[in-house]
Amino acid sequence: MGSSASKPEASQSSHVWKASSPVGISHDVVESLQSSTETDTTRAQTLELAVQARVSAELRKLEAQESAALKAAQSKSEELVPVRDEDKQKGREAVSKEVEALRARLDRRKQLKPVPDSVERARGEVVRCLREHDRRPLDCWKEVEAFREEVRQLEKGWVEKVVS
Repeated sequence: MGSSASKPEASQSSHVWKASSPVGISHDVVESLQSSTETDTTRAQTLELAVQARVSAELRKLEAQESAALKAAQSKSEELVPVRDEDKQKGREAVSKEVEALRARLDRRKQLKPVPDSVERARGEVVRCLREHDRRPLDCWKEVEAFREEVRQLEKGWVEKVVS
């Protein structure tokens, strides 16, 4: 133990290969392999560089495809909703006036009809029950079901009115 060096000496630079049977490789091939300065590390580095180059090429290709798809989607969306020049040039005041006009139109549409008394009574019963049983709201299931039935009848009447 320890009598011989673990690393080969610098003077042993030649490769010696002894085959038990005759070799079917020409002497020139054996000489070229023995005289090659390429090591395992240089081969691994070369392979790693080739893999990195291929991966970066694939990434560039995918990036180009994605940018083309994005441009196509943007142009398609612009075709569907064309941007008017006047919209681009509107100031803050003009936009706020337009928003106010839209709000006014929406408020005019919101005219709600009064709720029938039966629905209002059922709603009042649910509220009363929940106030009485504030720690146990599940005890109000009967009142909730009665309210749901009243709303269901109201909706059914509205659908019949709209359909006919």
